[in-house]
Amino acid sequence: MTAQPEKSLYEAVGGADALRRLSDTFYEAVLADPVLAPVFADFTPTHVQHVAVWLAEVFSGPADFTARLGGHQALLRAHLGLAITEEQRLRWMELMTVAVEKELPDDALLRRRVLEYFDWGTRIAKDVSASAPGTDLGEPGPTPRWGWDGLA
Repeated sequence: MTAQPEKSLYEAVGGADALRRLSDTFYEAVLADPVLAPVFADFTPTHVQHVAVWLAEVFSGPADFTARLGGHQALLRAHLGLAITEEQRLRWMELMTVAVEKELPDDALLRRRVLEYFDWGTRIAKDVSASAPGTDLGEPGPTPRWGWDGLA
């Protein structure tokens, strides 16, 4: 089966329900992982919900993260001071790849595009995480949108 590029990534992955399942599966693995669990020491169950809402917006679904949760600035601020290592970033990508393969439609192009977003996003999160809490991030702009051709 091949994704239909006329659909947004949000529609192609299966919408909000699929993104919630993806987040649930991923964070279940993360919290049990010795490399990543320390990064999520302050984890709360609402984190999973917020990630699904973020992904929906990034993949051209409802803009609820911006409307209700503070938008791009809030997401970046949440990563300040985490000091994410490259080992942790790569492990994050490994676990997300497993979750994508389990929870998203069996479509190679769709999965590749979603994982390309995660690779791009985790690099930014790692860079931001090196900054101390309270760092002025400036204005990062609106929530990015990711589509079939990458960053829109």
